[in-house]
Amino acid sequence: MASSNLAHAQTAKPRPTDLELVALNGMFDEKDGLSVLRHALTGDVSPAPIAMVSSFGADSSVLLHMVAQINPHQEVLFLETGKHFAETLEYIEIMKKHLGLTNVRFLEPDTKDVERFDAKGDLWKSDPDSCCHIRKTEPLDTALKTYGGWVTGRKRFQTNDRGVLPHFELTTDERVKVNPLAYWDNDDVAAYRQEHGLPAHPLFLKGFLSIGCEPCTSIVKEGEDPRSGRWRGKDKTECGIHFDVSGKIAHPTVEIGQKPMNLFKDGAFVADLWRDLKEDEALHDLHHVHVPLSVYVANKAEIDANPRDLGLILAPGDDVDALGEDAKRFTSIVVEFPAFTDGRGYSYARLLRERYGYENELRARGDILTDQVAYFLRCGFDALTVQNEATKKALQENDLGSVTLFMQPIGASQEVPVGTRPFLRRAK
Repeated sequence: MASSNLAHAQTAKPRPTDLELVALNGMFDEKDGLSVLRHALTGDVSPAPIAMVSSFGADSSVLLHMVAQINPHQEVLFLETGKHFAETLEYIEIMKKHLGLTNVRFLEPDTKDVERFDAKGDLWKSDPDSCCHIRKTEPLDTALKTYGGWVTGRKRFQTNDRGVLPHFELTTDERVKVNPLAYWDNDDVAAYRQEHGLPAHPLFLKGFLSIGCEPCTSIVKEGEDPRSGRWRGKDKTECGIHFDVSGKIAHPTVEIGQKPMNLFKDGAFVADLWRDLKEDEALHDLHHVHVPLSVYVANKAEIDANPRDLGLILAPGDDVDALGEDAKRFTSIVVEFPAFTDGRGYSYARLLRERYGYENELRARGDILTDQVAYFLRCGFDALTVQNEATKKALQENDLGSVTLFMQPIGASQEVPVGTRPFLRRAK
């Protein structure tokens, strides 16, 4: 059964408030990238450390040089999609040697996802968004689970969408993104490279001003913006790692601090990136959406063909055994508890965890009362969508009861159900 931290209140420093972000962005001069990066990697910016992520692309040498000055042993994450130019992989080795970087970590896509959705290796032709999702977004999301945010190389001048980037931003995934070079332009980057004698990417002098995966990167023509060579001819300007759940580039989000946070997970109330399927909504391009079991059963082939994160909704009366092993296809499963007296959801959770080996997020949703929380934990839930204010307060203050009486044991434990006659109690 999956472990749960629901009953443990979060003790780490909370995420920055909107006011703290404003103050943080006011601490540094616009072009002081080194100080921004040093504060991100060594300061108290978020509850968990900030990750250093690099594409080892055309402009990457600047940030990598700054990293080496701060700590050459800093972990640097690189998304090895399996589609990079050979020159990019060579450039990684050049920069490691030149700067003395000792801890470059390759993040690779899940081989099962690649085999299932891109067995021929040409998904980039028909669905570049899904290709990026499998090869970049998912591996990075997995790696960042232990981090409170990450450093990017984005700059305001690159595209119109990036024209309002600050140094520090809080996005809808509750992470802090740090953009040390947000205010730098091409001349700043070129001057820094020349001043410090930094090797250029082998493709840069050939006209590749923004370098990603080989199939989706082309030479930038005179007068074009630096990222125009990415996904040329397609309605696509970003790989997806900088998108929020709405599909837009994630900007500092004031609304997040104002929206009620009802999802309790990992010891704290957090922003919920998921939503329920809308009536008559198309199924082919869903992402972070929970769909009812009946919809999944009726459209199984189409939903299974979607490589993105999808969730499922189980209502009282649904046949969990009919779902069976297909449960593992979903990143999140919601079990509805429309009434306090309806206990079928507890059985659903145990079936999913114990019989079908479901290990992803399992959340209970409804008018959840404080007395129920301990039972949710016993049955395998690791997230709660809570509306009841008394329950919210109890969770925030870690003022929860424990299970002392129960009608059935959990798994293969030696628990003895209440009411069992003493002479029938046999230890295993």
